[in-house]
Amino acid sequence: MARRAAAIPAGLSKHLDVYIEKAENAELWDVEGKRYIDFAAGIAVNNTGHRHPKVVERVRNQLDKVTHTSFQTTPYIDYVTVCEKLNELVPGDFPKKTFLVSTGAEAIENAAKIARAATGRSAFVAFSGAFHGRTLMAMTLTGKTTPYKAGFGPLVPDVFHLPFPIPYHGISEQESLTALDRFFRSEVDPTRVAGIFVEPVQGEGGFYPAPVTFLRTLREICDKHGILLIADEIQTGFARTGKMFAMEHAGVAADIVTMAKGLGGGFPIAAVTGRADIMDKIPMGGVGSTFAGNPLSCAASLAVMEIIEDEKLIDRANEVGSRLKAVFEDWQEGNEFACIGEVRGLGAMVAIEFVRDRETRQPWPELVKAITHTAAEKGLLLLSCGVHGNVVRVLTPLTIPFEHLDEGITILKDSLRAALEKVEAGQ
Repeated sequence: MARRAAAIPAGLSKHLDVYIEKAENAELWDVEGKRYIDFAAGIAVNNTGHRHPKVVERVRNQLDKVTHTSFQTTPYIDYVTVCEKLNELVPGDFPKKTFLVSTGAEAIENAAKIARAATGRSAFVAFSGAFHGRTLMAMTLTGKTTPYKAGFGPLVPDVFHLPFPIPYHGISEQESLTALDRFFRSEVDPTRVAGIFVEPVQGEGGFYPAPVTFLRTLREICDKHGILLIADEIQTGFARTGKMFAMEHAGVAADIVTMAKGLGGGFPIAAVTGRADIMDKIPMGGVGSTFAGNPLSCAASLAVMEIIEDEKLIDRANEVGSRLKAVFEDWQEGNEFACIGEVRGLGAMVAIEFVRDRETRQPWPELVKAITHTAAEKGLLLLSCGVHGNVVRVLTPLTIPFEHLDEGITILKDSLRAALEKVEAGQ
């Protein structure tokens, strides 16, 4: 920890004072040998578990062939194969094209560039509470100021935020749509809007699923005005929500889809997939990156897509999520945990929102911080989220053995009890 403080800027956030030495499926061990059950999956990266044997084998085989050439200079086949598979998997009954990048933020930046190039328009609409990344355009699209935007202005112009529908906090679907209509009438003419960015389930914002009818109406509005619907599936993709992509729950196809995290099984890779006619409007040399679609990451990605199909991880995501929600809802309905305001999620993307009072729904971030740190002390890795930091999110590997899932649930319950005692005692 002292070495970190001396070598690394304080602006790189630190959740826990532990250093991981090895990992296997849904278990982690730190440098002191302490074991943890993983309910974070590297922030939805390790959907197929840590070091899945098929991922390891494919990457080891690739190490014996080539590790880097840069696809733009000397192409290799796995890059093309990954793109072909994504063109098949991404929702939409129309021709698609894909290119690869390295991170989710990079995918978002490129999606914005493509939308402007394809439409000749400049403006974008995003939503409050959204998280799209930390680079300049991605940060501007993000709907939370601290810590993502504060002190980093000026931001990109022509980006506007509207309320995301969260019924639990009094923001109805109709209120969001009315705000969009009012925006078109009073702020920016829709003919100037290139795209609407939306997370089918808000990730960092609090694991709030977008209502199915809301996504369908956004699709209709975009079609009416020639606006591109851009789905950020970076945290929701690759079986996490009980579908390959979360947009499938609404039966909606976006014009452009951004992906990362679960695509690589622990290796850095991201992608942008869109309608072929849109993607072909990118000027020659307008996209690309030295490391994008690295051969090792492509090998890992191909293994991930095979694992999801062979091990039926979409079905397993639904089973894991059902187990989690059943337990958490039982806690909510009991008398012991009146601090649980809402349990929600799609598939294995599950959250518990903690409040001081169920009537006022006042956020309780201090309790969540105590829960995550107490859980770590007891051997469970948990993450928080939400604009107020009052939501515990559960992102287990989809391959987690059920005995480890149950073990983690038990630790979480014990940690909640202990955290309540600490917070109420003012510790």
